[in-house]
Amino acid sequence: REGILKTAKALVEDTKVLVQNATASQEKLAQAAQSSVSTITRLAEVVKLGAASLGSEDPETQVVLINAVKDVAKALGDLIGATKAAAGKAGDDPAVYQLKNSAKVMVTNVTSLLKTVKAVEDEATKGTRALEATIEHIRQELAVFSSPVPPAKVSTPEDFIRMTKGITMATAKAVAAGNSCRQEDVIATANLSRRAIADMLRSCKEAAYHPEVSGDVRQRALRFGKECADGYLELLEHVLVV
Repeated sequence: REGILKTAKALVEDTKVLVQNATASQEKLAQAAQSSVSTITRLAEVVKLGAASLGSEDPETQVVLINAVKDVAKALGDLIGATKAAAGKAGDDPAVYQLKNSAKVMVTNVTSLLKTVKAVEDEATKGTRALEATIEHIRQELAVFSSPVPPAKVSTPEDFIRMTKGITMATAKAVAAGNSCRQEDVIATANLSRRAIADMLRSCKEAAYHPEVSGDVRQRALRFGKECADGYLELLEHVLVV
C-alpha cells in the first residue's frame, strides 16, 4: 500500500510538471512526458503486486485494483496528447481548455485509485468504493461518447445489438446486489457494469458511424445510447444508496 501511495504521489508531481511545460520548449515537454510514462509504468507494477497480495480467492477485488490503475494510465495518455496539442497555443485556445479538462480527469482518476487502495482491505466499504469508481468511469466514458470526435473504426448494427445483451446481464446482477447488499455482490456488479456499459457505448458509436447509416438514424442511435447509459447510472446510484 505504501509503495502505491508513494508512486501515485510521484505521478501527481510529474503531471504538474507536464502541464506546466505545455508552453515550454519541445525538449522540456518530451522530458516531462518520458518521466510521467516511467512513473505510470512503476505504478502499474506496484498495483499488480498489491493485487497479487490480496490472494487468488478474491479475484473481483483484484480486478477493481487493476481497473483503477488502467484508468490512471488512460488519463495520462490523454493528458500527454492534450499537452502536445496545446503546446505554444494562446490561453484562450480550445486546445488549452482541453488540456485543463484532461488534467482534471487525471487528478480524479489518481484520487479514485488512492481511495480504492485504502478501501481494498476494508470488508465493510470495498464494494461501495468499487461501485463509486465504476460510476465515475461510466461518466468519463459518456463524455467521450458524447464528443463530436468520430470513432477510430466502424462496426455493423448487428455487432451493436450483440453488445446490448451484456447490459441485460449487468442489470440483473445490479438488482440482485441491491437486494442482497453483500459487498462481494456489489464488487461483481461494479466490474460487470463497467465493462458492459463501456462496450455498449463503444459499439453504439461505431455502429452509428457506419457508412450505410443515415444522419438522422445516427443522431437517434447516439441519443438512445446516452439515455441507456444515463438510466444505468441511475440504477447504480440507487444500489449505492441501498
